[in-house]
Amino acid sequence: MADVPLRVRYVAYILPPLKGWESDGLQSLCATCLIWKVPFNSSHSFEKTLEDIMKKAFWDSLRAQLNEDPPVYDHAIKLLGEIKESLLSFLLPGHTRLRNQINEVLDLELIKQEAENGALHIPKLADFIIGMMGTLCAPIRDDDIKIIRDITDVVELFREIFAVLDLMKLDMVNFAISSIRPHLMKQSVDYERKSFQEFFDKQHGSLDITTEWLQEAASELLSSDTDVSVHGGAAADAKDISTLCPTSVLNHAYVKLLKWDHTNRLFPEPVLMDQSRFKEMQRELNQLTVTAAVLLVIYNMTGAAISGLLGFLDRLKRVIKVLLTGMHTLSFHLAEAMVSMSEQICVEVNNCLSQHGFSLLTTEKETVLKGQIQAISSSDNSVRKLIDVRIQTFLKMHLTSSNPKSVAVPGGLGPVRSELEEITIKFLHLVNYNKLVFNPYYDTILTKVLKKNGSQLPGLNEEEQLSSR
Repeated sequence: MADVPLRVRYVAYILPPLKGWESDGLQSLCATCLIWKVPFNSSHSFEKTLEDIMKKAFWDSLRAQLNEDPPVYDHAIKLLGEIKESLLSFLLPGHTRLRNQINEVLDLELIKQEAENGALHIPKLADFIIGMMGTLCAPIRDDDIKIIRDITDVVELFREIFAVLDLMKLDMVNFAISSIRPHLMKQSVDYERKSFQEFFDKQHGSLDITTEWLQEAASELLSSDTDVSVHGGAAADAKDISTLCPTSVLNHAYVKLLKWDHTNRLFPEPVLMDQSRFKEMQRELNQLTVTAAVLLVIYNMTGAAISGLLGFLDRLKRVIKVLLTGMHTLSFHLAEAMVSMSEQICVEVNNCLSQHGFSLLTTEKETVLKGQIQAISSSDNSVRKLIDVRIQTFLKMHLTSSNPKSVAVPGGLGPVRSELEEITIKFLHLVNYNKLVFNPYYDTILTKVLKKNGSQLPGLNEEEQLSSR
C-alpha cells in the first residue's frame, strides 16, 4: 500500500462505508435542491434549438391554416384545449365558480360547431383567457398580462399566451417547492446525519482529516492580523488558541476549502461529498480574482476617461473571460494568456477613448498598462493578492452577518459585484446546509482543538436555523 497514492488509498478506505449514502444520491440532492428553484430561462442546448425549430414550424402551420379561405381552425382548437387544461390546473378545489366559467366559455364541442359554421370569434375567447390568466397569475406576471392584451395578431397572441402560461406554471412549482422546503430540509438533515453517523462509527469515532483542517484554521487565525469584525470577535492579537471563537474558526475553515490543494490533500470527511462543488467555486473565484485585478489596473491607469461608460465594462469582462477560458486546466498557461490579454485590452481601451473623444494612451502608458496586466499572472502579484484577500473578507463577512444584504462590497470588487454575489450565494447555501448536518461533529472537534471542555458553538440552535430558511 505504500506505493499507492495517498488520495487513492483514502478514497478506497472511506467510500465503502459511504456506499449507501453516496449511491442514493440524497446527499448531493439535499445540498442543492433545497435551495434550488425551477429556472425561467432554458439552456442553449441542442434540445432547446430543436424545440425552437419545431415550435416555429407549428406556428407557421397555424398561420397558414388561419389564412385559408375559409379559415381552418384545427390547430387553433387544439391550442384552446391545451389552454383550457392549463387554466384548470391552476385552480384549487374550492374554485367552483371559476371552474364553471372556464368549462362554459372554453367548451370545445361548442367551439368546433362555431368553427364549422364560420361563427368562431377567437379574439373574444382570447379576451376571456387573458382575463382569467390575470385573475390566477402571481403579481409578478401583471406586466406580461398587460403586454398580451395589446397583441392583435392571432398567431402571436397564442404564442405569447403559452409563454406566459409556462411562466405561471413555473411560479406555481416554485411556490410549492418553497412551501415544503422547511420540511424537506429537516428530513434531509436527519437522514444525512444518521447516514454519516454510521460511517463515523465505522471509523471508531475518528475524523482525522477534519481535525487537521480545523486545527489549521485555528492556527491561521491565531497568527493573523485580520480585523476583529471579519472573524466574528476573534482577537487579532490573541496568544492563546483557547481565546478564539469557535464560530470564527469554522467560518475560516470553510473559506479555506476555496483555496484547497485538491491534488495533494485529502478533503475533510463532512464535506467530502461536496468536494466537486467547492472545487468548481474555487475555479470560478480564481478566474474572478484575476478578472477583478485586471479591471482594477485598467481603471486605475485610465482614470475618469472610461469610468462610467455604459457597456464598456461588460465588453472588457467578455474579453477577459474569453482569454481566461480553461484557466483551471493543466494545459493552460496564465502568463501567455496575460500577454495576449494585455495587447487586446490596450486595443479596447484606445478604441473606447477614441470613440468618446479622449486622447489615446501614450506609448509610455500603454507599456506600463501591459506590464501591470502581465504581472497579474504571478500569484505573488500585489494587486492580485489584494483582490484575493478582499474576496475572502467578503465571504467571511457574509458568514458572520445576520443580514447579508447589508454587507458592503470591498473596494476594487465593484466591477465584478454580480459575479461575486452569485458565487457567494452558492457558497452560503452549501456552508449553511453543511453546518446544519455536521455541527455536532464540528462542535466536538473544536472543543478539543480550542481546549474548551463542554463548550458549544454560539449562534442559532438547529430548530431556529431550520425555521429561518
